[in-house]
Amino acid sequence: MPIYAFQCQACGHAFDRLQKLSDADPETCPVCGEPKVQRQVTAPSFRLAGSGWYETDFKKDGDTKRNLADKGDKPASADAPAAKPAEKPASPAPSAD
Repeated sequence: MPIYAFQCQACGHAFDRLQKLSDADPETCPVCGEPKVQRQVTAPSFRLAGSGWYETDFKKDGDTKRNLADKGDKPASADAPAAKPAEKPASPAPSAD
């Protein structure tokens, strides 16, 4: 369920309410009791940014459709060999003095 922000136009009291989309908005202010409550426009608490998240998420196998942000680049092949991690140098043997 989404959280909606409300503000009373009479006293300025701001409050949030967790409610279903189908639930009616509150009509009266919980502080002053005036019927002047309005829903506020708020920004989401997350942002989807970067390139490619929509290209790889929820994509079906064999789906050849590209999104509107396609720049003509081909997607990386799943068959391409992975880069090998750098090998650690061997540690010197302990000396027996």
